[in-house]
Amino acid sequence: MTTESGRVEVRRGVPEGAEDRVAELYWEAFGRKLGAALGPAPAGRRFIATHLHPDRALTALDEAGRVLGVAGYQLAGRGLVGGDAAAVRAAYGQVKGLHRVLLLALLERTPTRGELVMDGIAVDPAERGRGIGGLLLDGIEEVAAEQGCRRIRLDVIAENPRARALYERRGFRAVRVRRTSWLQEVLGFGAVTTMHKAVATR
Repeated sequence: MTTESGRVEVRRGVPEGAEDRVAELYWEAFGRKLGAALGPAPAGRRFIATHLHPDRALTALDEAGRVLGVAGYQLAGRGLVGGDAAAVRAAYGQVKGLHRVLLLALLERTPTRGELVMDGIAVDPAERGRGIGGLLLDGIEEVAAEQGCRRIRLDVIAENPRARALYERRGFRAVRVRRTSWLQEVLGFGAVTTMHKAVATR
């Protein structure tokens, strides 16, 4: 696949040795949302890299094999980042880990039958505007179609209008807005919009 400023290849999975790079991109994009549960940033990036599920990722690579972007998804009980309550407590301590487990539970999204849930798209800030997010979304739709899903679901926070604009351009439509003002101080966002896109049957 070629963008306006060079060739980009989208692959299934995470290249061997690129776990830290993927965690860096994911934290840059979603650290504001995940900070209360997995911060500070070095600890959060380390947790993500350690508990990645490569089979729930698509990565965008340049010609040199450098990861420019990543898209994660949830399917059949697995998402991009794993790590159960025991893993969180092991990483952050028994006492400090407990409230982090509760915060992560608030962010949990479980796919319904026939549904693929997006875990988000993260693109290197220096590479934005090249169409990489769109290429990753194309890859997600291919996965969903192959798995027989009837739709893709994602959540986007009100503080990320750039992402919402991308999703709308790619045919996603808002179906529900949840106000989370009571979590503004804790999680850093005041509303979440759920968006759906039907998957074309093959």
